[in-house]
Amino acid sequence: MPWLAVPLWDLSSGQGLRQLAELGLALLLSSLIGWEREAKQKSAGLRTHTLVGVASALMMEVSQYGFTGALGLEDTSFDPSRVASQIVSGIGFIGGGLIFVRRDAVRGLTTAATVWLTCAVGMACGGGLPILAVATTALHFVVVRGYPRLPGRLSPGSAPAAVEVRLTYLTGQALLPRLLEVCTRLGFRILQVRVEQPPRRTEQLAQVLLRLEGTAETGHLASELFHHDGVVDVDLFLERDERLDE
Repeated sequence: MPWLAVPLWDLSSGQGLRQLAELGLALLLSSLIGWEREAKQKSAGLRTHTLVGVASALMMEVSQYGFTGALGLEDTSFDPSRVASQIVSGIGFIGGGLIFVRRDAVRGLTTAATVWLTCAVGMACGGGLPILAVATTALHFVVVRGYPRLPGRLSPGSAPAAVEVRLTYLTGQALLPRLLEVCTRLGFRILQVRVEQPPRRTEQLAQVLLRLEGTAETGHLASELFHHDGVVDVDLFLERDERLDE
């Protein structure tokens, strides 16, 4: 078997400057995508996306050049597409671990899709399709940066708004369930309820922070909560305009 005598560092056997350049391009593009996720403080950030992109590119390189020595041998079949299909299947485990469901709120869908896209970008780099890889990376930034603002521009008032409400109320009256019912009745979806320490330390006051999402008027929500019996104070904060499933 003369192919076993090929030198380990033979640059003509799929380990040349072109392959190194493809890995470098995968590193650059996946790092850009990961940087965008890292800036938004998502669970999968710069390192995760970079590793996914570079690993996908390397596996594509292996599928194209790693088995060339076996060509021509009897009873040997060669199908590079099998490695690519296994990359797509395997990346689903990472994406699935990034999606969280809490009550009726789903988080992590955009990040999981971004990891999947980073895998595709890495595969394109490793498969010798750099123009498609660069174009896909550019489209990623168009989608994740521009699309969250699109619903509000096309139909003002219909895009759900994220809002935080800090409630200070009297204890001993079972007020919290009724206050949550007010929020849902007005058309808001409850994403998170967090107990906080009231500014004035007293056993008669309790404070919670609610994260809500909805299309209803936030001013009406604040008025309804403030005029509810037992409510001492209401602070309302509008969050940045970004989708909550990211």
